[in-house]
Amino acid sequence: MALDFIFILKAIIIGIVEGITEFIPVSSTGHMIIVGDLIGFNGTEFTKMFEIVIQLGAILAIVVLYWNKIWTMIKSFFKFEKKGIKFWLVIVVGTIPALILGVLFNDMIDKYLFSSKTVAIGFIVGGILLIVAENSFRKKARRARSVKDIDEISYGQAIQVGLFQCLAMWPGMSRSASTIIGGWISGLNTAVAAEFSFFLAIPIMMGASALKMIKFNYATLTSTQVVALVAGFVVAFIVALIVVDGFIAFLKKKPMRVFAVYRLFAGLILIALILAKLIK
Repeated sequence: MALDFIFILKAIIIGIVEGITEFIPVSSTGHMIIVGDLIGFNGTEFTKMFEIVIQLGAILAIVVLYWNKIWTMIKSFFKFEKKGIKFWLVIVVGTIPALILGVLFNDMIDKYLFSSKTVAIGFIVGGILLIVAENSFRKKARRARSVKDIDEISYGQAIQVGLFQCLAMWPGMSRSASTIIGGWISGLNTAVAAEFSFFLAIPIMMGASALKMIKFNYATLTSTQVVALVAGFVVAFIVALIVVDGFIAFLKKKPMRVFAVYRLFAGLILIALILAKLIK
């Protein structure tokens, strides 16, 4: 069977979108749904699986960029050192809420929340929450003693951030935004909240991808889809490698308001496009 190069090109475009948006607080899933609608790449079981699995490519970029930290903590854990044990337990604690809700409600989320309408709502609500949280908690953290290193995160803070991460199950809310908001509220500074978000993404996205791949009917998989999946994965990885360092540098100097304003405008424009029936 001949390859459909237009379909593969669309997959590459979605991979670029994923790599750019996975770690900034604007919702990668929401953007993939919107761009997918615009270029005709949505609406099938394969594209739903694709949009989850290629996020592993972006997550792999985190593993590469933070490999020294990860490897150090792996060695510390197996040496039964307190620092390494606590680090991985904090990751586990922060992952549990989303893991439980994801297993329980995965099918309902797929059925009812993967649409441009729900993304528009998520954009706007998430943007408002970013503004409120930044004004209320980020500034307070600057005056008070905030957690300035990921090794200082407590189990209580981890569970708080993990609970906020559950908001990201609504496409358009953004896992990055949700966890950073949770981090601010629990007393983390912005850079630490973002880095903790990166580490939490590793088990969450591995679990979500595994669940999608287990449920997918491989009898329907075509050679074009295989190439598209590989291409999207690789592109998401490369683009995320470029984006992450710049995002962390930005967070250390600038407020998040620019992302909130973008989300509000994007949400309103999306609603206008839906009302005009230009997208579904």
